[in-house]
Amino acid sequence: MQNLSKIFLGILTAAVFIAGCGLGDGSAEKPRLSLFVAFDISGSFMKSGHYENSIDFLARYLYAHLNGLGGLEVPNALFVSSIGGASANEPKTFYPRQLFENKSVDEIAQKLREVFPKGTENPYTDYNAFFEQVAMTVRNRKLVLRPVSIVMVSDGIPDVKKEGRTDFRSIALKPLEGLARNITLRLLYTNAEVGKNWQTKVPRSRVKVWTQDAEVMTTWSDPKIYSAEKPVEEQERFFSWVKDNVDFGVSARRVD
Repeated sequence: MQNLSKIFLGILTAAVFIAGCGLGDGSAEKPRLSLFVAFDISGSFMKSGHYENSIDFLARYLYAHLNGLGGLEVPNALFVSSIGGASANEPKTFYPRQLFENKSVDEIAQKLREVFPKGTENPYTDYNAFFEQVAMTVRNRKLVLRPVSIVMVSDGIPDVKKEGRTDFRSIALKPLEGLARNITLRLLYTNAEVGKNWQTKVPRSRVKVWTQDAEVMTTWSDPKIYSAEKPVEEQERFFSWVKDNVDFGVSARRVD
Protein backbone atom coordinates (compact mmCIF):
# COMPACT_ATOMS: atom_id res chain seq x y z
CA MET A 1 0.00 0.00 0.00
CA GLN A 2 2.85 2.37 0.81
CA ASN A 3 4.39 1.77 -2.62
CA LEU A 4 1.07 2.44 -4.33
CA SER A 5 0.68 5.66 -2.32
CA LYS A 6 4.14 6.79 -3.36
CA ILE A 7 3.40 6.02 -7.01
CA PHE A 8 0.09 7.91 -6.86
CA LEU A 9 1.75 10.88 -5.17
CA GLY A 10 4.45 10.90 -7.85
CA ILE A 11 1.88 10.88 -10.66
CA LEU A 12 -0.09 13.68 -8.99
CA THR A 13 3.04 15.79 -8.53
CA ALA A 14 4.03 15.31 -12.18
CA ALA A 15 0.54 16.25 -13.33
CA VAL A 16 0.61 19.45 -11.30
CA PHE A 17 4.07 20.27 -12.67
CA ILE A 18 2.99 19.73 -16.28
CA ALA A 19 -0.15 21.80 -15.78
CA GLY A 20 1.94 24.57 -14.26
CA CYS A 21 4.27 24.55 -17.24
CA GLY A 22 1.30 24.81 -19.57
CA LEU A 23 0.00 27.84 -17.72
CA GLY A 24 3.42 29.44 -17.59
CA ASP A 25 4.00 29.42 -21.35
CA GLY A 26 1.09 31.83 -21.92
CA SER A 27 -0.87 29.38 -24.06
CA ALA A 28 -3.95 29.73 -21.84
CA GLU A 29 -3.87 33.53 -21.89
CA LYS A 30 -4.27 34.51 -25.52
CA PRO A 31 -5.34 38.12 -26.24
CA ARG A 32 -9.02 38.43 -27.15
CA LEU A 33 -9.65 42.18 -27.26
CA SER A 34 -10.47 43.87 -30.57
CA LEU A 35 -9.38 47.51 -30.25
CA PHE A 36 -10.56 50.17 -32.70
CA VAL A 37 -9.11 53.68 -32.39
CA ALA A 38 -10.53 56.60 -34.36
CA PHE A 39 -9.32 60.18 -34.70
CA ASP A 40 -11.69 63.01 -35.62
CA ILE A 41 -10.33 64.89 -38.66
CA SER A 42 -13.27 67.27 -38.92
CA GLY A 43 -12.56 70.97 -38.74
CA SER A 44 -14.40 71.38 -35.43
CA PHE A 45 -11.99 69.06 -33.61
CA MET A 46 -8.79 69.75 -35.54
CA LYS A 47 -9.17 73.44 -34.66
CA SER A 48 -10.17 72.79 -31.04
CA GLY A 49 -6.63 73.24 -29.72
CA HIS A 50 -6.33 69.61 -28.58
CA TYR A 51 -4.64 68.17 -31.66
CA GLU A 52 -1.07 67.97 -30.32
CA ASN A 53 -2.07 66.76 -26.87
CA SER A 54 -4.38 64.07 -28.22
CA ILE A 55 -1.83 62.77 -30.75
CA ASP A 56 0.83 62.51 -28.04
CA PHE A 57 -1.63 60.75 -25.75
CA LEU A 58 -2.69 58.26 -28.44
CA ALA A 59 0.94 57.42 -29.16
CA ARG A 60 1.51 56.49 -25.53
CA TYR A 61 -1.85 54.74 -25.25
CA LEU A 62 -1.16 52.55 -28.29
CA TYR A 63 2.41 51.80 -27.20
CA ALA A 64 1.28 50.81 -23.71
CA HIS A 65 -1.49 48.52 -24.98
CA LEU A 66 0.62 46.90 -27.69
CA ASN A 67 3.31 46.11 -25.12
CA GLY A 68 1.01 45.27 -22.21
CA LEU A 69 2.53 47.91 -19.94
CA GLY A 70 1.09 48.64 -16.52
CA GLY A 71 -1.40 45.79 -16.80
CA LEU A 72 -3.12 47.31 -19.86
CA GLU A 73 -4.68 44.65 -22.05
CA VAL A 74 -2.81 43.61 -25.17
CA PRO A 75 -5.26 43.57 -28.10
CA ASN A 76 -5.70 40.56 -30.33
CA ALA A 77 -6.60 42.92 -33.17
CA LEU A 78 -5.97 46.66 -33.54
CA PHE A 79 -7.25 49.05 -36.18
CA VAL A 80 -6.73 52.81 -36.36
CA SER A 81 -8.95 54.98 -38.52
CA SER A 82 -10.36 58.47 -38.92
CA ILE A 83 -13.78 60.00 -38.39
CA GLY A 84 -14.92 62.63 -40.83
CA GLY A 85 -14.98 63.21 -44.53
CA ALA A 86 -15.97 65.45 -47.39
CA SER A 87 -19.44 63.87 -47.44
CA ALA A 88 -21.65 61.43 -45.55
CA ASN A 89 -21.01 57.67 -45.71
CA GLU A 90 -17.44 58.16 -46.89
CA PRO A 91 -15.42 54.97 -46.15
CA LYS A 92 -12.11 55.33 -44.35
CA THR A 93 -8.90 53.31 -44.29
CA PHE A 94 -8.49 51.03 -41.27
CA TYR A 95 -4.76 50.87 -40.54
CA PRO A 96 -3.71 47.54 -38.92
CA ARG A 97 -1.55 47.02 -35.84
CA GLN A 98 1.52 46.27 -37.97
CA LEU A 99 1.76 49.99 -38.77
CA PHE A 100 2.40 50.74 -35.09
CA GLU A 101 4.05 47.59 -33.73
CA ASN A 102 7.78 47.54 -32.95
CA LYS A 103 7.89 51.34 -32.92
CA SER A 104 8.85 53.74 -30.14
CA VAL A 105 6.38 56.25 -28.73
CA ASP A 106 7.94 59.02 -30.83
CA GLU A 107 7.75 56.88 -33.98
CA ILE A 108 4.07 56.09 -33.33
CA ALA A 109 3.34 59.79 -32.80
CA GLN A 110 5.10 60.62 -36.06
CA LYS A 111 3.06 57.98 -37.90
CA LEU A 112 -0.19 59.31 -36.41
CA ARG A 113 0.68 62.82 -37.61
CA GLU A 114 1.33 61.41 -41.07
CA VAL A 115 -1.98 59.56 -41.13
CA PHE A 116 -3.96 62.44 -39.58
CA PRO A 117 -2.12 65.58 -40.77
CA LYS A 118 -3.16 68.94 -39.43
CA GLY A 119 -4.36 71.38 -42.06
CA THR A 120 -6.41 68.85 -44.04
CA GLU A 121 -9.61 69.22 -42.04
CA ASN A 122 -12.79 67.65 -43.42
CA PRO A 123 -16.12 69.46 -43.18
CA TYR A 124 -18.28 66.47 -42.24
CA THR A 125 -18.34 64.29 -39.10
CA ASP A 126 -20.01 60.93 -39.75
CA TYR A 127 -19.92 58.58 -36.77
CA ASN A 128 -22.45 56.18 -38.30
CA ALA A 129 -20.24 55.40 -41.29
CA PHE A 130 -17.40 54.59 -38.89
CA PHE A 131 -19.58 52.29 -36.77
CA GLU A 132 -20.73 50.44 -39.88
CA GLN A 133 -17.11 49.90 -40.93
CA VAL A 134 -16.23 48.61 -37.47
CA ALA A 135 -19.08 46.09 -37.64
CA MET A 136 -18.07 45.00 -41.14
CA THR A 137 -14.41 44.60 -40.09
CA VAL A 138 -15.35 42.53 -37.04
CA ARG A 139 -17.44 40.17 -39.17
CA ASN A 140 -14.96 39.93 -42.05
CA ARG A 141 -12.06 39.26 -39.68
CA LYS A 142 -14.12 36.72 -37.71
CA LEU A 143 -13.79 38.67 -34.47
CA VAL A 144 -17.44 38.26 -33.52
CA LEU A 145 -18.15 37.51 -29.81
CA ARG A 146 -14.74 38.78 -28.70
CA PRO A 147 -14.62 41.89 -26.46
CA VAL A 148 -14.60 45.10 -28.50
CA SER A 149 -13.28 48.46 -27.34
CA ILE A 150 -13.82 51.51 -29.55
CA VAL A 151 -11.81 54.60 -28.61
CA MET A 152 -12.78 57.82 -30.38
CA VAL A 153 -10.76 61.03 -30.06
CA SER A 154 -13.41 63.55 -31.00
CA ASP A 155 -15.48 66.47 -29.75
CA GLY A 156 -18.49 64.15 -30.17
CA ILE A 157 -20.68 66.59 -32.09
CA PRO A 158 -22.52 64.97 -35.04
CA ASP A 159 -23.31 67.04 -38.13
CA VAL A 160 -27.02 66.32 -37.94
CA LYS A 161 -29.58 68.81 -36.64
CA LYS A 162 -33.25 68.49 -35.82
CA GLU A 163 -35.36 71.59 -35.21
CA GLY A 164 -32.18 73.64 -35.05
CA ARG A 165 -30.47 71.46 -32.42
CA THR A 166 -27.75 68.83 -32.69
CA ASP A 167 -29.52 65.50 -33.03
CA PHE A 168 -27.69 62.96 -30.85
CA ARG A 169 -30.46 60.44 -31.46
CA SER A 170 -29.29 60.30 -35.08
CA ILE A 171 -26.18 58.43 -33.90
CA ALA A 172 -26.80 54.78 -34.78
CA LEU A 173 -25.02 52.19 -32.63
CA LYS A 174 -27.26 49.39 -33.89
CA PRO A 175 -24.59 47.90 -36.22
CA LEU A 176 -22.43 47.29 -33.12
CA GLU A 177 -25.09 45.72 -30.92
CA GLY A 178 -24.75 42.10 -32.01
CA LEU A 179 -20.96 41.95 -32.27
CA ALA A 180 -20.18 40.90 -28.69
CA ARG A 181 -21.55 40.78 -25.18
CA ASN A 182 -18.82 43.14 -24.07
CA ILE A 183 -18.53 46.17 -26.35
CA THR A 184 -17.50 49.57 -25.03
CA LEU A 185 -17.41 52.91 -26.80
CA ARG A 186 -15.08 55.50 -25.27
CA LEU A 187 -15.39 59.13 -26.41
CA LEU A 188 -12.35 61.20 -25.43
CA TYR A 189 -11.65 64.96 -25.62
CA THR A 190 -15.31 65.99 -25.59
CA ASN A 191 -17.00 68.31 -23.06
CA ALA A 192 -19.37 67.71 -20.16
CA GLU A 193 -22.56 68.67 -22.02
CA VAL A 194 -21.82 66.64 -25.15
CA GLY A 195 -20.65 63.71 -23.04
CA LYS A 196 -23.92 63.71 -21.13
CA ASN A 197 -25.87 63.74 -24.40
CA TRP A 198 -23.95 60.68 -25.64
CA GLN A 199 -24.74 58.82 -22.43
CA THR A 200 -28.40 59.80 -22.16
CA LYS A 201 -29.65 60.39 -25.73
CA VAL A 202 -27.78 58.00 -28.04
CA PRO A 203 -30.06 54.92 -28.48
CA ARG A 204 -28.42 51.64 -27.49
CA SER A 205 -29.02 48.30 -25.84
CA ARG A 206 -25.76 46.39 -25.21
CA VAL A 207 -23.15 48.99 -26.16
CA LYS A 208 -21.60 50.64 -23.12
CA VAL A 209 -20.64 54.31 -23.47
CA TRP A 210 -17.93 56.15 -21.55
CA THR A 211 -17.01 59.79 -22.17
CA GLN A 212 -14.16 61.90 -20.89
CA ASP A 213 -13.88 65.68 -21.08
CA ALA A 214 -10.96 67.36 -22.83
CA GLU A 215 -10.19 69.25 -19.60
CA VAL A 216 -9.49 65.91 -17.91
CA MET A 217 -7.78 64.27 -20.89
CA THR A 218 -5.15 67.00 -21.19
CA THR A 219 -4.00 66.38 -17.61
CA TRP A 220 -2.25 63.15 -18.61
CA SER A 221 0.78 65.27 -19.56
CA ASP A 222 1.08 66.79 -16.07
CA PRO A 223 4.63 66.03 -14.84
CA LYS A 224 3.12 64.44 -11.73
CA ILE A 225 1.34 61.91 -13.97
CA TYR A 226 3.76 61.50 -16.88
CA SER A 227 7.38 62.26 -16.12
CA ALA A 228 9.56 63.24 -19.07
CA GLU A 229 12.57 62.02 -17.09
CA LYS A 230 11.41 58.37 -17.06
CA PRO A 231 11.12 55.87 -19.93
CA VAL A 232 7.55 55.02 -20.86
CA GLU A 233 7.92 51.52 -19.37
CA GLU A 234 8.27 53.10 -15.91
CA GLN A 235 5.27 55.46 -16.13
CA GLU A 236 3.17 53.67 -13.51
CA ARG A 237 1.22 56.82 -12.62
CA PHE A 238 0.28 57.27 -16.26
CA PHE A 239 -0.88 53.66 -16.56
CA SER A 240 -2.97 54.09 -13.41
CA TRP A 241 -4.41 57.33 -14.82
CA VAL A 242 -5.37 55.54 -18.05
CA LYS A 243 -7.16 52.80 -16.13
CA ASP A 244 -9.09 55.32 -14.03
CA ASN A 245 -9.97 57.82 -16.77
CA VAL A 246 -9.98 55.99 -20.13
CA ASP A 247 -10.10 52.19 -19.79
CA PHE A 248 -12.68 52.52 -17.04
CA GLY A 249 -15.04 49.57 -16.58
CA VAL A 250 -18.48 50.77 -17.68
CA SER A 251 -21.87 49.32 -16.79
CA ALA A 252 -24.44 48.68 -19.50
CA ARG A 253 -27.32 51.13 -19.77
CA ARG A 254 -30.21 50.85 -22.17
CA VAL A 255 -31.34 54.06 -23.90
CA ASP A 256 -34.43 53.92 -26.12
